[in-house]
Amino acid sequence: MTSAVTTDTSARPGYGQLLRTPGALGFVLPGFAARLPFGMLTISILLLVQHTTGSYGSAGIVAAVTGISMALSAPLMGIFTDRFGQSAVLVPVVLAHAAAVSGLAALALADANVWFLALAAIPTGASVPQVGPMVRARWAARLEGSPLLPTAAAFESVTDEFTFVVGPVLATALCTGVHPAAGLVTEATLTLLGGLLFAARRASQPRTHAPSAPGEKRTFALSHPGLRVLVFAFLGIGAVFGGMQVSLAAFSNEIGNPGANGLLYGVFAAGNMIAGIAMGAVAWKIGPRRRLILGYVGLTAAASVLWAAHSVILLGALGLVVGLFIAPALITGYTMVEQLVPANARTEAFTWLTGSIAFGQAVAVILAGRLTDAHGSAYGFLVPMAATALALAVLLTLRAKLAPKAPSRIVNSSGPGSEAAAGAETGAGAAACAEGAARAEGAARAAGPVRAEARTEVTAPATPSTAPRDRVNERGMGHRVPVTVD
Repeated sequence: MTSAVTTDTSARPGYGQLLRTPGALGFVLPGFAARLPFGMLTISILLLVQHTTGSYGSAGIVAAVTGISMALSAPLMGIFTDRFGQSAVLVPVVLAHAAAVSGLAALALADANVWFLALAAIPTGASVPQVGPMVRARWAARLEGSPLLPTAAAFESVTDEFTFVVGPVLATALCTGVHPAAGLVTEATLTLLGGLLFAARRASQPRTHAPSAPGEKRTFALSHPGLRVLVFAFLGIGAVFGGMQVSLAAFSNEIGNPGANGLLYGVFAAGNMIAGIAMGAVAWKIGPRRRLILGYVGLTAAASVLWAAHSVILLGALGLVVGLFIAPALITGYTMVEQLVPANARTEAFTWLTGSIAFGQAVAVILAGRLTDAHGSAYGFLVPMAATALALAVLLTLRAKLAPKAPSRIVNSSGPGSEAAAGAETGAGAAACAEGAARAEGAARAAGPVRAEARTEVTAPATPSTAPRDRVNERGMGHRVPVTVD
């Protein structure tokens, strides 16, 4: 099982330093192989079902059922993963997914009724392996307390965007150039092989969190108010993805250039990737809660003017801006999980956020599709505008719930200075030497309360000979008292 590693905080956080984390490549590479098929699933279903039924509406129903089923099952998969371990959950899930996708493809090729296809889509979506949250949970366990954690969140966001760019292109080429079912067959095969390979990397898995005593209750991720606020925020992000997919395709058809859809969505995804890369390369001096709100304000403002674009150039520019603002909100939200949710429910927390995106996307596809069919693409763009505005209102109203928990001060004490350090922990002062009660009291009064902006370490002298009597040891000798404040 993995354990947190110590990172050199003096170095500038960056992707090179991140990937040099011991054992990182061992789960990053197979994790990418296992999650690439995720970007192939929806488009493969759309193309196959449209081919066999001749209806984009029927294909949209089957794809939406798949997305909603995945969104509802993802948190349950996260709970089981935290309880039993990643490999124990992932192996049967990828086997079930391969079987479910094969069954759906067989029914579609047999010209089954759309409602039978929708029923088959339920296990297909429910068995989608949550590899992305599992990779994020490994990063969180590996880098707990490290300044590289936001860089890891940015790296994962860029990886997600890359899969959403490459996956649909690969699936489209297979479905149109090989066979209508080739996309689904390839998706099932890659999910099976990649998932088994990722599950085999047991050394980097976070430890399980089984109840240690009979009757002990487990903490569920959604019981933490901050995560519930993030779920609302991610619903809005998912609605942006779904609304953009439908509305950009409709706009391209309206102008008589269906091929422009790929270009416009590619620009949108490129904006997200560029911002994600930049997020991981910057050493931020403002707290994550403020970053999340500022990013969401920009996202809402950009999404609110999409409906007014009437040219490819203008819509492409606005789509780029929307993508640029998605990454700060998305990455910061994932980063905040470490502060808001304990380690024993972290994978579940990540799956709630991933499922929230999928649910928001599925609902947006349905709403934007109906509005587009009835009134045109401009009305489809109203879905991202309304969803982000609602999510922003929730964020601003409940922003206090996103504050980290009370500062945690852990004193590793041994020797004569332990009692004085414990006194600092309860608020009496910083620390005191063990030469006498009077000297300890004086040192506590001199030290005063501890303040920190984001993450500060205050250290107390271990012995009278290693530091002055009335000041905190600045060279890191003695007791370490980490303090985290938003």
